[in-house]
Amino acid sequence: QVQLVESGGGLVQAGDSLRLSCAASGGPVSTYTMAWFRQTPGKEREFVAGITWNGGLIRHADANKGRFTISRDNTKSMVYLQMNSLKPEDTAVYYCALRRKYIDTIPIMANDYETWGQGTQVTVSS
Repeated sequence: QVQLVESGGGLVQAGDSLRLSCAASGGPVSTYTMAWFRQTPGKEREFVAGITWNGGLIRHADANKGRFTISRDNTKSMVYLQMNSLKPEDTAVYYCALRRKYIDTIPIMANDYETWGQGTQVTVSS
């Protein structure tokens, strides 16, 4: 059973950068679509960015286009989210997610992903 563990969150000021990491273990993930979601209290998980197994297709939410970049290193079973120019509204728990069944797009609904990490808190102060 694949397990995902996020790291890299923290408390930063507006305008700062953070790099989140997602480490996969327990099985190969190189053929799966991976994504980042975020969630704030009382709200549903929100799609942030996704990447297909070979990086051939990448999708970012409109709210963070130009500021966030998703990438992956299949040799290390890692997925990353580089976040620049952070804003207070980016404050959330960030989750890494995995989708096993391939489709030629990147789903943006949380229900389309089967495996989740425990999340890492990102807090951006103004």
